[in-house]
Amino acid sequence: MENRTFPSPSPGTATLAPEPARAAPHTPPRTLRARRRRPAVLAMAVALIAAGGLGGAVLYNSTGQRIAVLAVARDVPMGQTLTADDLVVARIAGDPALRPLDARDLGRTVGLRATTDLRRGALLLNADVTAAPVVTAGQVIVGLAAKHTQLPATRLQPGLRVIVVSTPDASGSAGQGGTTRTPETLPATVVTVGKVDTDGGQVVDVAVGLADGSRLALWVAAGKFQVILAAHAGDAAPSQPSSPSTSQPSQPSPSGSAGSGN
Repeated sequence: MENRTFPSPSPGTATLAPEPARAAPHTPPRTLRARRRRPAVLAMAVALIAAGGLGGAVLYNSTGQRIAVLAVARDVPMGQTLTADDLVVARIAGDPALRPLDARDLGRTVGLRATTDLRRGALLLNADVTAAPVVTAGQVIVGLAAKHTQLPATRLQPGLRVIVVSTPDASGSAGQGGTTRTPETLPATVVTVGKVDTDGGQVVDVAVGLADGSRLALWVAAGKFQVILAAHAGDAAPSQPSSPSTSQPSQPSPSGSAGSGN
């Protein structure tokens, strides 16, 4: 065994005492640190999830929200009164460009008249219905028992304006001198259109002025009338043909014939 000798310190040399060992800082275990961080992480995750759900709800409400509106369940002609079977509740995506009647207006919409022809599947707009009656104050309703030749080919519908023309016999329409008088006419509004009979006849109720009711009734009793459609507002009036006196050049009168009388 090797022996080593160490020199002893000299008398004037200070002896350094060893420093006491410092205690190392206590580090908590990793499991404890994970437990302390977990509640904060969970809270942040919950906040992010809530924010995402709120954003999705706002996006859905702004772009894909479904609203209940009124739609037409079957074809309805102009002027016909709407019933509950004519309407259906539809759900569509909200769009500011579309303004159909709300489904909550179903009760007040039933009983109104259609202002135009309504097609099945179309959304019902406020302008498509009206509460204005066809017959106004000071009018009477006269039934026209007409043959198919006395009616226009266009199907008559309530609310249409027509003109009833008196068509007497040729002998009765000619005045003195054999000239043809202008036929009498009466403006009227279609109120109700009856079903077509087996022979093609049809009864059409029209509204006319109180003073014209009796005269129209006489035309109907004689069966001498014709129903024509009145021009709609805004339609261009047909050009009137020029009279024969202006369209044809005047013939020179024989000499001495002017001013002669018998």
